[in-house]
Amino acid sequence: MKKILVIEDDQSIRKLVLKLLSKAGYEAIAAENGKKGVELARGEAPNLILCDIMMPELDGYGVLSTLQQDSTTAMIPFICLTAKDERATLRQVMQLGANDFLTKPFTRDELLSAIATQLNKYETIEIQKTKAVEEALAKFNNLVYFDSSTNIPNQLVLRDRFQQLLTSFNPSTQLVPVAVLSLDQFEQLNYSLGTDYCDLLLQAVVDRLMPYADGEGTVARLNTELLALILPPVSSREAAVAVARGIVETLEGSFTLVEHNVFITCSMGVALYPDEASDIDNLLKNAKAAMYRAKRKGGNSSQIYAKTIQEKSYDRLMLETGLRHAIDDNQLRLHYQPKVNILTGKVIGVEALVRWEHPERGLVSPAEFIPLAEETGLILPLDEWVLGAACKQADIWKKAGLHIPVAVNLSGRQFNQPGLSLRIINILESVGLDPSLLELELTESAVVQNPTVAIATLKKLKAIGISLSLDDFGTGYSSLSYLQQFPFDILKIDRCFVRNLTPDSKGAALISAILRMAESLNLKAIAEGVETEAELEMLRQNKCSIIQGYWFSPPLQPEALLDKLQAKIGNSLL
Repeated sequence: MKKILVIEDDQSIRKLVLKLLSKAGYEAIAAENGKKGVELARGEAPNLILCDIMMPELDGYGVLSTLQQDSTTAMIPFICLTAKDERATLRQVMQLGANDFLTKPFTRDELLSAIATQLNKYETIEIQKTKAVEEALAKFNNLVYFDSSTNIPNQLVLRDRFQQLLTSFNPSTQLVPVAVLSLDQFEQLNYSLGTDYCDLLLQAVVDRLMPYADGEGTVARLNTELLALILPPVSSREAAVAVARGIVETLEGSFTLVEHNVFITCSMGVALYPDEASDIDNLLKNAKAAMYRAKRKGGNSSQIYAKTIQEKSYDRLMLETGLRHAIDDNQLRLHYQPKVNILTGKVIGVEALVRWEHPERGLVSPAEFIPLAEETGLILPLDEWVLGAACKQADIWKKAGLHIPVAVNLSGRQFNQPGLSLRIINILESVGLDPSLLELELTESAVVQNPTVAIATLKKLKAIGISLSLDDFGTGYSSLSYLQQFPFDILKIDRCFVRNLTPDSKGAALISAILRMAESLNLKAIAEGVETEAELEMLRQNKCSIIQGYWFSPPLQPEALLDKLQAKIGNSLL
């Protein structure tokens, strides 16, 4: 029932209007003056107000003006009742905000028609306003709860769905897997295809993952490259392992993105509620730790969280924090391992190998911090520091009369950074080093990411006078066609082919084939990881004259290396 407030000082008119309204089905309330009318309007929140203009103390103009200034009453339809039929009066009340007016005397039909018209208008406005609010709220919720570029649910949705799932969860017989998933090649794809294609890829990945959610679960986006999954409850850890493996296998197939066919793999970590944590934040943290463990093991796999992973994750975090300060705090050192010609006994060069002297941990193995640097992007400043420090050391030796070429490993990430040639030229010029005393070692995987660009970069470096070495040959693509395209000078045979060499081993046959291929391509061959007399002898028999490894020397600090060189070969390098 609509409520109508009548503000009228004339008692007879007030009673008549109240009677008409009551018979018409309205709830009618009345005020005998303007002040009382304002109080009732604020307290009763009527659907419409009928108000006389000419009243003592607070007249209709004052009532209207007061109500228009109050946000709780400003939108109430307001019909003025006036005995005046003057345009100035009518214009004034309309300017103050009145919706309509009735000139006394008015008929029953005129009154009810005016009321119905204003109530209908008000109702229409309210419906439109409600719809606009609902649409705005829906848009707001979409922005708050869904990723704007892919429309994939975000972490807020994940939290809500997790709480909903727990309402029907049986903790005595069930476990809830919470997973974090990373696409192993996402950064490279983002670089080569662009963000629009990668957004399409993420949407396609989510579509492929949805069957695993199975109504009870959820797939959400955590950040640029991480997805989170709440999977339906399982009965055991073994069941969770099986589901995780299934997801990894599901994503191995190709994805069609407009005109591109894309192949991806993923690394996935899973934490189980309530065994590993009781809240979504810690479950995600533990799942992420397990995911990074899967990624460090080579990717395309899944890991179920265990306490040992958390301990390693904390240790890794502390290590990463320390590594970020290692360069600025002068904690890095370069050791140098000689390369020796076994026919002449001369050292023909050295390889610079970085070491980290942690103030608390002592010497940290490169096998521990180099992969961490590659994962976190710290490999870029690390590579830059190694290159600069090695060039400075080579210049020191040169000024001392020792012309020792120094080899520096460049990561794939550093090699594929724009402007590499210019940065190396700047380092050489700042140090004053002859480019012929610098050798750059690159792995196959670094140069095959974009062969056309890689070939152009290598040719620029070679034109400067820098020697180029293909490192760890045999562990990557090992394609003869690639070797023919790239302008390398040196082929380094990986230690896996050298280890435990005997005349009857498969390694001997492979070494022989690699050496013949290097000779046909006019590449100088160097065998890495030579540690025993037997390995040395087999290499000598296969006419591999240049070796590197512990048989001759471990990596040494510059001073110790100089002492060894002087003791071993006298002045043969002068």
